[in-house]
This record gives sequence, C-alpha cells and structure tokens, in this order.
Amino acid sequence: MKRTLFDDTHELFRATVRTFIEREVAPHFEEWERAGIVDKELYRKAGEAGMLGMGIPEEYGGSGTDDVRYEAIVQEEFAGSGMMNAGLGFVNHNVAVPYYLAHADDEQKARWFPGLASGELVATIAMTEPGTGSDLSAIATRAVRDGETFVLNGAKMFISNGINSDLVIVVCKTGNSGKPHRDMSLLVVERDMPGFVRGRNLDKVGQHCADTAELFFDDVRVPAANVLGEEGKGFSYLMENLAGERLGIAVVAVAHAEAAFQWTLQYAKERHAFGQPIGTFQHNRFQFATMRTELDLARVFVDHQLELQNDKALAAEDAAKAKWWCTDLGKRVLDTCVQLHGGYGYMEEYPIARAWRDG
Repeated sequence: MKRTLFDDTHELFRATVRTFIEREVAPHFEEWERAGIVDKELYRKAGEAGMLGMGIPEEYGGSGTDDVRYEAIVQEEFAGSGMMNAGLGFVNHNVAVPYYLAHADDEQKARWFPGLASGELVATIAMTEPGTGSDLSAIATRAVRDGETFVLNGAKMFISNGINSDLVIVVCKTGNSGKPHRDMSLLVVERDMPGFVRGRNLDKVGQHCADTAELFFDDVRVPAANVLGEEGKGFSYLMENLAGERLGIAVVAVAHAEAAFQWTLQYAKERHAFGQPIGTFQHNRFQFATMRTELDLARVFVDHQLELQNDKALAAEDAAKAKWWCTDLGKRVLDTCVQLHGGYGYMEEYPIARAWRDG
C-alpha cells in the first residue's frame, strides 16, 4: 500500500540513512554483535551525516526541525535493515534528547547541544532500578542538596546505552514531601564524575550490540546546574514524553515486521518442496495474505499517529495503543515467518533468526 506521509525531501533523507547503514553499519555489525556494543565512533559519523541533530537549533549544530518524520525514517531504516539494535535514534534521540529540548536552560543548551548534535556526546536516561522495575513512584535513588551540588546515591538497572553514554539523565528523589510523584527530579550525570560507576554490559537474549548496563552512584556530587527543568517536577516531565517514546517503539515494531515479511516472501518464492515453491501452497498463501493485511493496517495507524505527533496532538493513551498493537503484531509476524522458513528459520545465518530474537 502506498504511503502518503513522506514528501520528496523525506525520501532523500531516507536514501542518506540507507547509504549510511550500508557503509558504516553493515560491514561491522557482526563484530559489534559479538562484542555486545557498537563502536562509539558510529555516533560521530552519524552526526557528520546530519542524522543526530533533529530538533536541536541550527546555532548549536542541529537541523532546527521538529518534524518527527525524520526521526521515524532513521528508526524505520535501522529496523528494516535487520540491524535495529545498532540503531542510533531510539534511546539517544527518541528517548533522551527530547528532555533536553524541552527543559534545558540556555547554559545547558550551550554546554550539551553541540555535542549531542555532532555525536561527540551520547545520551541516555536511567529510570529502572533493580528492586522497583517500572514502578517509578518506588525508586530509591536519592540526591540530597549540599550547597551548589547534589549528593547522589543509588543504582539503576537495564539502562540502554549504559556503557557508551556520556550524559545520563538520572531519575531520582530530591524531596521529602511524602508524595513520591512530587519529589522526583532529573539530574544529568556526566561521564567520569567521581563515584559514578558502570557495571557489567548485560548479556541479553537478543539485541546483542545494544549495550545495556547496570549503573551505580556512590556519593556522586552533581552540580545543581545539571538539574533539568525544575526540581521536583521530574515525574510530570516523564509523563509528558511517554507518547513520543511509545510511538517510536510502534514505528520500529512495524518496520521490523515488514522486513521479516519481505525476507520470508522472497524465501517462499525460492524454496521448493514437493516440486513447487512453498509460497504457492494454499495455507502459506493465506498466511502471507493475513500478514500483509495486518501490516498495512498497522502502517496506516502509525502513520496517522506520526501526523498527530507532528502537530503535538498525540494523546499518550493513543500512543500506548500503537505500542501494544504493533509490538504484538510484530511478535506474531516474526513467529509466522520463522515457521515458514522451516528448519532454516532456526539457523543464525538467516536474518529471520536474529530478527525473531531481537523482536
């Protein structure tokens, strides 16, 4: 089904991203998968290619555009290449950078925006803790004011970009009102601050080269100038960004499932059994028709949500629908595609095997 979301300028940018993946990612991807982390130099190269500065004003080296379709293109191309876990856009620019765009003051913009746009600085956000999971109201990480600094103590778990990151937005308690949602603040911890220790790069089932780590904070002195936004308003800031984060996950899920569908369709045309291509069997044709229909429906749904997000009119609950539906669809499509590959679907040399794990 033809998409109407993108214009010629968007498609030119898509061609740039696709070429970047072919030249800078594909030749090194297997090495990064084995290492469990991408070469940090990849971010600098992406900055040179103009892929990291979306939303950051031109005066700081960014593109100056708040058109979310450009970020969606980066996500789609990495997911569609089968190398989504080497993707630069999601955690760094889809999750972390929007907090800087919305809440950084002029001094913070001058200090951090140029590096975020160039790829010299890699960003992440640390919410989840070992004992609390996704229950943000129960976080134990705390920062106590001491003059012009905060003394930060605590631990975070499952932090994407945990090893490569230079700037870590740490969600922590800074107050004692007894109302946990009012006591949260966002503190930016910078690489090599004394007392900030990175734990092991976690050994995950899939998405191997997406570094994911434990982070520890032992009396880390964070300047008060590193508070993003207002002290005590961290929880409301987190809620404001949910729609964009959820929509980004939906975009990736659909693009990833679409790629798996196309690989499997080609395989079904080439693989023969009982004297004919397996794609000609009626049952398999039904499965392809079902997947194609559901992927088209998901595309229309997500594209409409991208339009709403561009107009700053996307409701968080609608984005949650997209995140649920599209990830669930992705799981079903990937599983069906593995089955259609037969035994080869379980072989690492076939991209569908990795796609299934990463999905």
